[in-house]
Amino acid sequence: MSISLNPDQERLIEAKLQSGKYRSAEEVIELAFRLLDEYDRADAEWVEEVREKIDAAMIASTHTPPIDGEAFVNQILERF
Repeated sequence: MSISLNPDQERLIEAKLQSGKYRSAEEVIELAFRLLDEYDRADAEWVEEVREKIDAAMIASTHTPPIDGEAFVNQILERF
């Protein structure tokens, strides 16, 4: 596989190499891929957690009597 980098990407890699923290462009790119994978996994976990919370709230709402919206807001306003 061959990958072409745009000038901004090349400058970013060069800057990372100039910092002395990385020894090669491959090292910079490998780290970027690992971080992307970590980000994608964390994002998927967050989405799943939100889905579970939404499902739980929907189930709870079927067991909870309806609330009059105006009365609810007035109760909150009275507290503050």
